[in-house]
Amino acid sequence: MSSTEEARDTILRARPEVLLINLDGDDIGLRTTLLNFLTQANIADVTQIFLMSRSPSYLQAAEGLRVGARDIFEYPSQLTRLAEALGQYKSEMKCDQSGEKAVHKSGRGLLIGESPPMLQLYKTIRKVAPSDIAVFVSGESGTGKDLVARTIHALSHRSHCPYVAVNCGAIAAELAESELFGHVKGAFTGAAGARKGLFEQAEGGTLFLDELTEMKPDLQVKLLRVLESHTFQPVGAERVQPCNVRIIASSNRELAEAVAEGQLRKDLYYRVAQFAMEIPPLRQRGEDVVPLAKAFLADHCRFYKISKEFSEDALEVLRIYHWPGNVRELRNVVARAFLLADTEIMVEDLPANLLARPPIASDYLRLPAGQTLGDVERQVILTTLHNHKGNKTTAAKELGISLKTLYNRLKEYEMKHLSS
Repeated sequence: MSSTEEARDTILRARPEVLLINLDGDDIGLRTTLLNFLTQANIADVTQIFLMSRSPSYLQAAEGLRVGARDIFEYPSQLTRLAEALGQYKSEMKCDQSGEKAVHKSGRGLLIGESPPMLQLYKTIRKVAPSDIAVFVSGESGTGKDLVARTIHALSHRSHCPYVAVNCGAIAAELAESELFGHVKGAFTGAAGARKGLFEQAEGGTLFLDELTEMKPDLQVKLLRVLESHTFQPVGAERVQPCNVRIIASSNRELAEAVAEGQLRKDLYYRVAQFAMEIPPLRQRGEDVVPLAKAFLADHCRFYKISKEFSEDALEVLRIYHWPGNVRELRNVVARAFLLADTEIMVEDLPANLLARPPIASDYLRLPAGQTLGDVERQVILTTLHNHKGNKTTAAKELGISLKTLYNRLKEYEMKHLSS
């Protein structure tokens, strides 16, 4: 990097998994400024830092300890040891080891799947979990937003404190303020005793506000006041109480749309969405469907103490279905099939709608019988192009044809479409 500012911007923007810093060089001021930034920003909480020097000194080791570096290496004599350290870290992030510690480091928590979108999600979770920043988790219904929130809590320094979750759309309007902030005895008719609200229940830990966009506007104002002042006032109480709670919120709606329609206050959005992350839908997760289905089936087998398994044909149907209800729908399908099947879950044990329509934006393509080879070729080409987001060079390479041939085919399809 040519300057500290450039290095800082790159680190904050790219959020790298590993930083390898060379401590040699004549510009001591530049190095000191960079190390100070790494210390003040707590970069070691979310990024593994390794240091290198031709002649490591006690002073450099102390600098490494200050910034939270994992180790310091002499180069070039210790490049092999550095490679081993990087390999060990990579293994930890793949969760190859068994036990809670490996799961903790990997960022997976209760989540299952090794598809590229999920690996990126684990990386994001690992980076955001150690901080106290407010997180907004978006994603379609059934993708597992609560599991992501629980994983973030489990990887945070608040993990020893409570994790409290509430569906904002399920809170009765007349009880909403009491639910969140609690009440004192006699605060209203029926308040026979004092009651702790969700903020007090989650003290020191994490409060997960599911479906925040369903919260009533007047309650959003009070929630914003609490988040800004770090205090709340139980209904009927004369004094405010301090609160130390991390907020994770979620919605299956587009936030910009919710703000534009007045369902979410803009100032509240900026407060709870300091860090926004999106969970990929199941149809974009490729082979993750299979380990998820097998995990759900294993849960039922353990509970009922009965051994059952999937047939290969049944797994293929699960692979190519488009899963509009995401992981929740898959879990329900597995539960139903478990009850219907004997010792092996067959295709006929699966719901009929799984066979009724082709997948959407998937890595798989279902082709009904009776089509011409030309129609099959067209569908394969267009689906491959779609999966690569219109990148013709990549699509042609995967199809095993030249770029010129791909352009010719697309032109041919366009002309047939226009003529029809």
